[in-house]
Amino acid sequence: MIDGRVLAGPNAVLGFKREGYRKRDFNFSDFIDAVTYPALWNIARHNVREGLKEMIRSFSKKKFVQSMQRMIPDISEKDVFASQSGVRAQALTEDGQLADDFLIISNKYALHILNAPSPAATASLSIGEAISERVPEPARLVQI
Repeated sequence: MIDGRVLAGPNAVLGFKREGYRKRDFNFSDFIDAVTYPALWNIARHNVREGLKEMIRSFSKKKFVQSMQRMIPDISEKDVFASQSGVRAQALTEDGQLADDFLIISNKYALHILNAPSPAATASLSIGEAISERVPEPARLVQI
């Protein structure tokens, strides 16, 4: 970071609240939406082991530091402090694959930009061009 800090953390922890910024945040409706979504079960079936390791590292400082020591052997638990977390939505295709890129879906009334994979990508000129190419010409706009 610009202030000299180094941020590291689990990247693929399933949240149980759409706007849940704390580990234990929970919303029953959001939880039900997640666990009843078939695509989640499709991806979980193929990634359950790694997903469980991410969850364990999220709750265990010791396990988290051990995983960081593979890249930074001299790091210890005393070097690591809890910080803020972020929330990032991740789109899944119906067959349970991660949507690694933008999804652009449109009809005659709307253009939806889905799954912004990174803040840098949202500022990409090529993404802007791809979106602008899909915007209808003014003569074809339909009043709702």
